[in-house]
Amino acid sequence: MTSPLTTPTTPSSGVRWTPRLWGTLLVLCAAMFLDALDVSMVGVALPSIGSDLHLSTSTLQWIVSGYILGYGGLLLLGGRTADLLGRRRVFLVALGVFALASLLGGLVDSGPLLIASRFIKGLSAAFTAPAGLSIITTTFPEGPLRNRALSIYTTCAATGFSMGLVLSGLLTEASWRLTMLLPAPIALIALLVGLKLLPRSAREENHAGYDIPGAVLGTASMLLLVFTVVQAPQAGWASARTLLSFLAVAVLLTAFVAVERRSPSPLIRLGVLRSGSQIRAQLGAIAFFGSYVGFQFLTTLYMQSLLGWSALHTALAFLPAGALVAVSSTKVGAIVDRFGTPRLIATGFALMVLGYALFLRVDLDPVYAAVVLPSMLLIGAACALVFPSLNIQATNGVEDHEQGMVSGLLNTSVQVGGAVFLAVVTAVVTAGAPAHAGAQAVLDSYRPGFVVVTGIAALGLLITLTGLRRRPSLPSVVVARSTVEEAEAERVAVGD
Repeated sequence: MTSPLTTPTTPSSGVRWTPRLWGTLLVLCAAMFLDALDVSMVGVALPSIGSDLHLSTSTLQWIVSGYILGYGGLLLLGGRTADLLGRRRVFLVALGVFALASLLGGLVDSGPLLIASRFIKGLSAAFTAPAGLSIITTTFPEGPLRNRALSIYTTCAATGFSMGLVLSGLLTEASWRLTMLLPAPIALIALLVGLKLLPRSAREENHAGYDIPGAVLGTASMLLLVFTVVQAPQAGWASARTLLSFLAVAVLLTAFVAVERRSPSPLIRLGVLRSGSQIRAQLGAIAFFGSYVGFQFLTTLYMQSLLGWSALHTALAFLPAGALVAVSSTKVGAIVDRFGTPRLIATGFALMVLGYALFLRVDLDPVYAAVVLPSMLLIGAACALVFPSLNIQATNGVEDHEQGMVSGLLNTSVQVGGAVFLAVVTAVVTAGAPAHAGAQAVLDSYRPGFVVVTGIAALGLLITLTGLRRRPSLPSVVVARSTVEEAEAERVAVGD
């Protein structure tokens, strides 16, 4: 694979960041920003969409769930496809599909077509996300360089998620269609720049063939799991339909594991999960995103339904968290280099637990600066520490030809965690919601949901603490230095 990296001046300073390297990272960050933006931006626009297209509440749910279904269900396949067919090719094709689906979503005049466009966007994101992350991890050598790149990359994701609320609040004032159309020109520009800048990678030599049974079983199990969790609150968690669906998921996953253990070219090499660090990264991703999605859902309902805040007012309330993440983008990599990912993840989860716990103080007449803002700042600081560190921990020590696989697995954990715990929080709140009750009773029904959110984050903290029993080593520095020495030797050999 060709790389835009240039030879460093000294081993300790690392590889010099050229304009081409910055451009490559910018293209990948733009795609991740759009993925996260699209997840959060549609929520504020749903009431306007329902009114304009005459959609019921259950149909509106699928505008959100359709994206999650495509995204979460196909990530494993997307990650492995990037390894086998070439990361650059998969990334650019999927980004083009994302742009077309965005255009379609802004022009349709029916609910089913809008849901279909959302599913296609989720499907394309399932390929751009692992392909983009694996391009970074195979372009930047493990160590300070990669840590800095991943901190910027994941910061763009967190910023996109936060900014989606604000942008949607602004654009929906004019038309909900603008929220659907906004990603199209950005994706198109990123595609054109990516054609010029993204490094080419050779397709993996796969003489053992492709794991078609594993791909079918893995994709089917993830699609059915996400579908079941999304539908469970409506169908009933104890209903025969839900229980049979979960049973089918268990059967598919069991069959998937059996196939992967015997396949000469598995979709997921199960040996990767023998690493305690890898398992903690995957479980941490589930707890991290699951707790935040549940918190954002409940907080949005609280602010708009109980406090009567506008969509824009609500979006601005979340802005300090997103702004804190954006400001910290250039600092997190250096902090990871110094303290290691386990300590940063543990610190971030502790801040997250504290932020959620403080939010339990809210009432029907909160003072924003004294009650809401401290929680937002703590949660923003937590996101700035946890998300980049999880990505670094999951991809460190993984061979280049398996980076797409691990990236797909991590993104699957994020999406499945969001879908599962959002459904759990929704079920808890719905179970305690009184019929025809006053505002105080409704707020009281929200509190168990916030307690569950806090508990999920506390569980993530406990999982992370198990990785602090021994002092983290710093093999990444050695890898980075050896990479630098190899680059210098190659330069001398060719007489550059």
